[in-house]
Amino acid sequence: MEAQTLLDLPAVLALEIAAGQTPPRLTLTRDEADQLAGHVATDLRGLVPQVDTARLALAGALFDPVELLRPNFPVWHTLGDLARRVPRGQLENVVAFGSNDGQMPAPALEPSPHYADGPMRLLPLSLLVPAEQAEALSEQWELQLIGRGEAGAPTADWLMRTLGVPLEHVRYLTRHDLMALTCVQYEHVNLAPLWALLEAALLTPDREESAMSARGLGWHYAQGTITAQSPAQWLATQHGEPPQRAHDFAGIVFELRQYAALLDAHQLPLAMAGDDSEAGRGYLLETLAPAAANGSTPTLYAHEAPGLGVVAITLSQRDADGSVRVLAHGYPLHPQARDALLNRLSERYGMAIDLQARGAVVMDEEGRLAAPAR
Repeated sequence: MEAQTLLDLPAVLALEIAAGQTPPRLTLTRDEADQLAGHVATDLRGLVPQVDTARLALAGALFDPVELLRPNFPVWHTLGDLARRVPRGQLENVVAFGSNDGQMPAPALEPSPHYADGPMRLLPLSLLVPAEQAEALSEQWELQLIGRGEAGAPTADWLMRTLGVPLEHVRYLTRHDLMALTCVQYEHVNLAPLWALLEAALLTPDREESAMSARGLGWHYAQGTITAQSPAQWLATQHGEPPQRAHDFAGIVFELRQYAALLDAHQLPLAMAGDDSEAGRGYLLETLAPAAANGSTPTLYAHEAPGLGVVAITLSQRDADGSVRVLAHGYPLHPQARDALLNRLSERYGMAIDLQARGAVVMDEEGRLAAPAR
């Protein structure tokens, strides 16, 4: 079998944890991973007897869905790569990887504590199947897991005793099942356009995809990067009275922050449309005009919205004739990124940081994001 071409059929053992409970740790030891793999192998043989022709690989680590659904699927890729290196014949062709002295055998198999509070934890597993058997086994794999994928009682009991937390459900899901479940969850919170972009990045990375968010912001995926429309550009296309436009602008930035946080979790780069825009650590910045040599020292203004704080920062300059020109707009994607954005503007324009605020979103007479005229 070692000389054969082996194809991967990725899946997970999904643990739905009782409300208010969190596992005290995110990894299993080597011995624990071996024990769990034995239970899993028994379950899978009962669901799909043909698995005996494949190699079962399991990672004794508890992940959040966002950690598994990333470009090139690095957790499953690493799991399959490690499994191919283990000689056949161990544990009846079942291989498991757990922690040793608190460390997993590869960085990709280390879950992040940042996502440890989620209600569902996922143990990655994969079948390594001879190429000539892959299609038939894949069909049964998908069919049986979605219809009869509950884990056996010994498996569920072992997990609850070992992890020390009550579990509501324990079941097997293929990667396709996991993606479908995540799609439904994103749709439920009005983030279906984001999922369309993620799905393209995960499954068809060479294909471009465009989407419009629920609030109307334009998005585009191409060549591994997701690009957002400029919020200021979006505002310029809107209509209505100034208070409503300011409220809508704050809503767009809130939505942008939602998208940005999830894209970061899925490890997809975020950019902003425009020839002179850049993405920094936690912020987006668009440059509209260079500073004039005979103008005043550029001034920084904060646009603020109730409950969101600073939603945008505008850099402007007063020209020799007294008119005000907007040089740049920046958007902190979380509160901690504001200082990084200010430092970038200070560095780029050679000015001291002196952020002024009016407690609102400032717009010009045409309803565009602007700086105060006085």
